[in-house]
Amino acid sequence: MSKVTEVVEELAEPIINELGLELVEIQFVKEGKSWFLRVYIDKETGVDIEDCGVVSERLSEKLDEIDPITQNYFLEVSSPGAERPLKKASDFEKAIGKNVFIKTYEPIDGEKGFEGTLLEYDGQTLKIEMKIKTRKKAIEIPFEKVANARLAVIFS
Repeated sequence: MSKVTEVVEELAEPIINELGLELVEIQFVKEGKSWFLRVYIDKETGVDIEDCGVVSERLSEKLDEIDPITQNYFLEVSSPGAERPLKKASDFEKAIGKNVFIKTYEPIDGEKGFEGTLLEYDGQTLKIEMKIKTRKKAIEIPFEKVANARLAVIFS
């Protein structure tokens, strides 16, 4: 995590927690000539424009006060969307029974990408049920081999 995102996380956490929201992810990225500070928030029932507005306003005040970012940037506060990233143990626990996409650092059974239903997560291993044509196959993925993970939307 970069220094900027660490500082922003320290400022954002108390604001977000006080509002009964969850901090999903913070990104500080350059796109073209512009810098973007993106803060993704969520809650059980989903976030709305009001939640994003309140967090944006309060966080903006704190950022102006402390001024940890030297360059000009745009602050964006939003929902992580339907395909939210899975980062923390609690994210994986909440995703049990849901469709997920997991990408690994190295191949497992010759594959690096896995999509299916997350059956189990014990802190060490993810167990995913994948559909291959007409049959189902369960695969276990060691947590330390996970490069990134997210919820996956199924289109029927």
